[in-house]
Amino acid sequence: MESKRIKLIKRVAVILFWILIWYIAARIIHKSIIFVGPIDVVHSLARQVLTKEFWITIAYSMSRIGLGFITAFIAGAITGMLGYRFKILKDLLEPVIVLMKSIPVASFVILALIWIGSANLAVLVGFSIVFPLIYVNTIAGLSNANSKLLEMAQVFKVSGWSQFKYIYRPALLPFLISGCKTALGMCWKSGIAAEVIGVPAKSIGERLYMAKIYLNTADLFAWTIVIIVLSALTEKLLIYLLNKLL
Repeated sequence: MESKRIKLIKRVAVILFWILIWYIAARIIHKSIIFVGPIDVVHSLARQVLTKEFWITIAYSMSRIGLGFITAFIAGAITGMLGYRFKILKDLLEPVIVLMKSIPVASFVILALIWIGSANLAVLVGFSIVFPLIYVNTIAGLSNANSKLLEMAQVFKVSGWSQFKYIYRPALLPFLISGCKTALGMCWKSGIAAEVIGVPAKSIGERLYMAKIYLNTADLFAWTIVIIVLSALTEKLLIYLLNKLL
């Protein structure tokens, strides 16, 4: 079995390999408007990280996207539990869930922009993306609970809370973690896309839009890397909290 140190070295080596490929590609293309290398991106990031506006922008977008995700997670988990318990509710919600999963993000963003404006656009769009994923995975996880253990719990008249804690929870957690990983990534993508369309002030979407207007490809790449890092960090934090709570 590989040690953690060897795994870390391999991971760093892979990252350095692709950075080298990126650098070579930028040198070959040699047109900064079309494609920039890692050095230009690092310079752009270094210049922005030292400004107060950079951190305000990150805080603004994280708060909107995070609010959309958290509200959708809570609503999806609770509604999923109710849908599992009450078949009529599950049947009533099925067309809504199918619609939410099928509607194009671009179409919904434009409609949401008309309904609520640009300030909270990322919240609503993130909610619409995350809710059906959490709802479906909650029902799937609860349905995956061991039926024999449930029968035994009924025979011995185990309380509902104990059934959830010792039977439903172990079955639910893997589905919930899997759903959260997918949902969080999609929430970031759709939330940033909504900001690019709505262009709310002091948002990452506004920075991306301005980089496009001024053909500042280095800034565009820099903010893209920031989004990737934020998405990865929030995913690790979320999985850690889920494991602790559940």
